Amino acid sequence: MCGIVGYIGSKRVVPLILDGLKRLEYRGYDSAGIAVVGEDGHLNIRRAPGKLKNLEESIRITPLDGVYGIGHTRWATHGRPTEENAHPHRDCTGEIVVVHNGIIENYVELKHQLIKEGHKFLTETDTEIIAHLIEKYSKDASLEEAVLKTVKVMSGAYALVALSTRDPLKIVAARLGPPIVVGLGENEFFVASDIPAILQHTRNVFFLGDGEVAVLTPQGVRLMDFESHTITRPVQHVTWDPIMAEKGGFKHFMQKEIFEQPRAVRDTLLGRISQETGKVFLDQMDITEEEFRNFEEVKIIACGTSWHAALAGKFMIERLAHLPTEVDYGSEFRYRDPIIGKKTLAIAISQSGETADTLAAEREARQKGAKILAICNVVGSMLTREANGTIYTHAGPEIGVASTKAFTGQLTALMLTALYLAQVRGKLTPALAKSLMQELTRVPHKIETILQRDSALEELARLFFRHTDFLYLGRGIHYPIALEGALKLKEISYIHAEGYPAGEMKHGPNALIDENLPVVIIATRDESDSASMTRYEKTISNLQEVKARDGIVIAVVTEGDRIAREIADHVIEVPAVPELLAPILEIVPLQLLAYHIAVRRGCDVDQPRNLAKSVTVE
Repeated sequence: MCGIVGYIGSKRVVPLILDGLKRLEYRGYDSAGIAVVGEDGHLNIRRAPGKLKNLEESIRITPLDGVYGIGHTRWATHGRPTEENAHPHRDCTGEIVVVHNGIIENYVELKHQLIKEGHKFLTETDTEIIAHLIEKYSKDASLEEAVLKTVKVMSGAYALVALSTRDPLKIVAARLGPPIVVGLGENEFFVASDIPAILQHTRNVFFLGDGEVAVLTPQGVRLMDFESHTITRPVQHVTWDPIMAEKGGFKHFMQKEIFEQPRAVRDTLLGRISQETGKVFLDQMDITEEEFRNFEEVKIIACGTSWHAALAGKFMIERLAHLPTEVDYGSEFRYRDPIIGKKTLAIAISQSGETADTLAAEREARQKGAKILAICNVVGSMLTREANGTIYTHAGPEIGVASTKAFTGQLTALMLTALYLAQVRGKLTPALAKSLMQELTRVPHKIETILQRDSALEELARLFFRHTDFLYLGRGIHYPIALEGALKLKEISYIHAEGYPAGEMKHGPNALIDENLPVVIIATRDESDSASMTRYEKTISNLQEVKARDGIVIAVVTEGDRIAREIADHVIEVPAVPELLAPILEIVPLQLLAYHIAVRRGCDVDQPRNLAKSVTVE
């Protein structure tokens, strides 16, 4: 939802900011811009509609230089993606510029008031009013004082960064909602929307909290809250290797991240399980074992792909821990006045830890007395700071907008949660716990065997990339994977795709089936589980129903399955695992199928239209 980069130090500022924006382009790519202050104290701004390469070309033709500055890549919320609406935005004097991520909800009334006071506006955006407000309040004040006065009259969610030639050699950042990370280098300082933008230059960072302001100067960084009180924040050392945020020889980030899933699952398990005893260890918990034991219900809150992981997690928790579990969209949760109490464990899932809808839902649950367990990929993000405990997925930076390795990391973390709850509640025998633990540790290798069949999935994509509709079916814990498979396809290839519970086909979707409709059916089985075999048999019946109506069947099956192979037009095999672990394997070939279809259709796989990686506004 827009990417921000700012820098003050001795390095060449324009190449540094452009490089940071490249690493944040997954957050928005409707337009881009940069503002730098030269050695003469003059402010220069360059903006361009479209992708970042357009801005780079503009700067190549007419070079730009400066000693400090800020940059922005935009995902439009207010105003069309034009050069005029691109950030940075300036005030009437041309001395103040602002970049912004988020939405100013009362910008219309503020704009009308500023117009009455003589301010002239040039754009359709809500961001422009921020520059004018800072101008209004900075006549006899420092830049940070003007920013503090500005944030007090604005409502909404925002991360903003400003500089002013009236108050030189200073960058001021403020946060209320969307993320801001500050980086500390050797006599140089950075501000950005996300860690990958600055990881090449420093690994020492901290995130601003809501209602906080950072002031960056050549001498260092000062922090304060919106009431001007000085605050301190411990520095975190990021362990990600900068190379982890690069493509590493792959054509796209999404492809690279699909192939990183064995490592992502291993790293999520690392240090949290004992194969000898079958015990799960959850660190970073301010929830006692007794509290875990006494919870009477679980509410899982998430959005998008994380919501699909949550649906699978419901099956895991209810099957193993025997705890009633509900799954809610973060965007809907607080609008239904949920019934929650002190005996509720609320699990909030977000790759970035900054998803606005999930944060709002988490706060609603916390206010009503629930304990919050976060499942997140970003250390120090807002969700993790507000939660009572966190399970980090350790997937590393995920740059592709369509989530892949974060999803399998979330499934792994949910399985660990289910196992832990089952153990502390006495619902799991040591023998079964040890068996599941051993199977869980084999999952990364089994994912690797699926990835080795990539060429077969690429060939399958060649047969289907011209189709305009897909249907995905699954039963039980496999239904969330049908939803996620359909989402991956529609996100990156723009093909209409829908996921359904297989048993619901006869209640309407059967009408869609004809000789042109590919139907992806998840029909894996766990032969040691009678319930799984019953579901498998019913799914085979669905497969036969599709064939009877001339549909094209693509079946995801367990290795060695002859029954499905005889009926289906195409078969994708995955290794055998206990049913609760099957989703981690089943999604991998569906990710690859979606990826190869999108590539054949000429789509922008890493940056699909109208989407952004981290949705930090409601």
